[in-house]
Amino acid sequence: MTKIIECIPNFSEGRDQSLVEALADTAKSVPGVMLLNYSSDSDHNRSVFTLMGSPEGIFEVAFQLCKLASEKIDLTKHSGEHPRLGATDVIPFVPIKEATMEECIEISIKLAKRVSGELGIPVFLYERSATSPERRNLADIRRIGLEATPDFDVAKPHPTAGISVIGARPPLVAYNINLDTDNLQIANAIAKAIRGSSGGYASCKAIGIMLHSRNIAQVSMNIVDYEACPLYRITEAVRFEAKRWGVNIIGSELIGLAPAKALIDCAEYYLQIENFKYSEHVIESHLLR
Repeated sequence: MTKIIECIPNFSEGRDQSLVEALADTAKSVPGVMLLNYSSDSDHNRSVFTLMGSPEGIFEVAFQLCKLASEKIDLTKHSGEHPRLGATDVIPFVPIKEATMEECIEISIKLAKRVSGELGIPVFLYERSATSPERRNLADIRRIGLEATPDFDVAKPHPTAGISVIGARPPLVAYNINLDTDNLQIANAIAKAIRGSSGGYASCKAIGIMLHSRNIAQVSMNIVDYEACPLYRITEAVRFEAKRWGVNIIGSELIGLAPAKALIDCAEYYLQIENFKYSEHVIESHLLR
């Protein structure tokens, strides 16, 4: 059976569309890999790519993308709302079909060694690839930065590409909710109320972000377990907290792709269909067959 692995590299560039397209061209150039989706945001100044392919192809495309980003993105000139450590900020691998988490961990370690050795970029391993419990959470790694020794260290930090964080993890949903206010403190307060690290939902990571291009505040989230913390539940929690300040939700967005079940669960909840049933069909491209 064909093994399929997903890779979702995040790059610290969301304004230079020519560079984003160059990354996309590189993603499309590696045999055995399909670029499923990519999107950029100028306020976050970040681009997220979603790729699927064979273990060999997905390893090679991840390195080639990291190499191009290290050559073209200069963090000393970077500004943006989203937290970041590197030009290629984070590279997660997710098992999709006939692949195991252990295989994704092996690929992440192999890539970390190559990125460090060939590109001179310090690398932290995170999530299931983490070498210690305190390095499992990406937010914790962002806080310590180079105050701690990377798992794959080099003589000094890369002068323009910073640090990369690489690992294996289950699927997550990157989900943002926009508010009808320009008060960032309100978004921060809502994020604090719902995120697991401050007493909210264990599967929710959240921060407040200002979208200057629209003059609105946003609650930016990663839902690391969409079944334990469904999107409809977190949406209603944000709506409830926002009412404290007389603020409303004006829209939401998904970054990258989301598992179909995460959206089907929302349809079941909001439509209140009795005896709800659905048929889940897997449609594969010629690449994945």
